[in-house]
Amino acid sequence: MWGVQFRAQARGMTDGLDEDFDDKRRLILDRARDCFLRDGFGKAAMGTIARSAQISTATLYLHFPSKAELFHHTILDTSEHFVGMMRAVRFGSGAAGERILNFARGYAQFLADPFVRAVLRLIAAERDRIPQAAADIYERGRREVGGPLIAALRTLASEGRLIVEDPATAAGQLMGMIEHPLFMSAMMLGDSHRLERNLDQIAEDAVRTFVARYGTAEPVPSERITGKDGFAASHRTIG
Repeated sequence: MWGVQFRAQARGMTDGLDEDFDDKRRLILDRARDCFLRDGFGKAAMGTIARSAQISTATLYLHFPSKAELFHHTILDTSEHFVGMMRAVRFGSGAAGERILNFARGYAQFLADPFVRAVLRLIAAERDRIPQAAADIYERGRREVGGPLIAALRTLASEGRLIVEDPATAAGQLMGMIEHPLFMSAMMLGDSHRLERNLDQIAEDAVRTFVARYGTAEPVPSERITGKDGFAASHRTIG
């Protein structure tokens, strides 16, 4: 009831002040995101969010009548930044092996980002509260990351550079080899868990295994190999 009354008052008080209203809403969402990522939904308090935004609790309820609604809008807003980071995972240019390695490195960096891990952890913990938002983020991830990888593998196969009958399955295998050491360990053991391999090693090992399964004739670039040409030894390569 209070939330409905406050919201009605806000509409009357903010006529001609839409910009200020939107700026305050932006600030609230930013502070709410920090609080929810740090404390989770259960422990996050509206009073804490209001204080961090330097507003009164009453003003917070003018914008969002309940913590559940604030959480929903915070996840939707956060997903836009999250998807923007997904779009940064790209293939670049050059030989086929270099392009796949570029993707693998970019995807490893994406999964290792503390913000990304915190968002994924929060969504996994609270998905029953936000089923539609969680599903939307998952589908956007498939579209923004998985889709381009599948398309690239299909193109490389059509050019004779890979031997791939099912690009979707191959894409899932490549991504899975990167996800397991980076995402699963963080989910189970926490961000403080020390990885046995650095990000480049994880990416290179995943691509080397991928090439052994699907490659034809081009070596996999590597910064870890001692050879001056910087290429990894492999009996099967990407053409």
